[in-house]
Amino acid sequence: MRDYTYPAVIVTAKTLFRVLGQRFIMTGTEHVPTSGGVMMAFNHIGYVDFVYGGLAAQPSKRLVRFMAKREIFDHPVGGPVMRSFHHIEVDRGDGVASAQKAVEYLRAGEAVGIFPEATISRSFELKEFKTGAVRIAAEAGVPVVPVIIWGTHRMMTKDHPRDFSRGKTIALTVGEALHPTGDDPVAETAALRERMSAMLDDTIARYPAAEQPAGSWWLPARFGGSAPTPAEAEELDAAEKRARAERRRAAAEARRQEK
Repeated sequence: MRDYTYPAVIVTAKTLFRVLGQRFIMTGTEHVPTSGGVMMAFNHIGYVDFVYGGLAAQPSKRLVRFMAKREIFDHPVGGPVMRSFHHIEVDRGDGVASAQKAVEYLRAGEAVGIFPEATISRSFELKEFKTGAVRIAAEAGVPVVPVIIWGTHRMMTKDHPRDFSRGKTIALTVGEALHPTGDDPVAETAALRERMSAMLDDTIARYPAAEQPAGSWWLPARFGGSAPTPAEAEELDAAEKRARAERRRAAAEARRQEK
């Protein structure tokens, strides 16, 4: 697979990271294989996760092909960029085609990135996982490598203003690979989530204390932060879905009246 823009954008991004004075704590990157298909499963806490998540594969000299929602590909600027990176478009209403595309990539020896939670977690803890990661990996016959991202949400996430001020720390923790068989996707997904939950706790514990004092909005409630609890976050997600559905209904009604 030929890449023209991806390597150049990585160099540009790393320059930007230095300009922003960002510090990186990266552990376990040796778990990313240097060759062969691999599914990389990431937690999802902010809008720039895929920008930073790919760094976990840099020590292994891999480029990650992320599975991302169709709306990003529909953007007049973002769409062409995503396609030039050979990322995989996901239609949430029908994920069969995107899953098959991911299987093809994996069988061809690519590293594919997926967010099993599907959407950003407002509590910054793990939401329930979809089974797609283990199903796709099992069909392709490749391992799943879990990755935890922490700190990206401080820049850009739901319900909070953007903040690209200098000096933030970004943590990436890579865990040992799991080898799903597909015999019990639900149980294998639960095992993946359990592994990543422990990794998340460890990553938060090792994050610089000075950057996440008690009461911080970006810190989960059970760690002393003011982020919504998972139950509160679920209620916010439900309200967001209702509002989105109402906007679609109103837009459809407006189009009907114009005819």
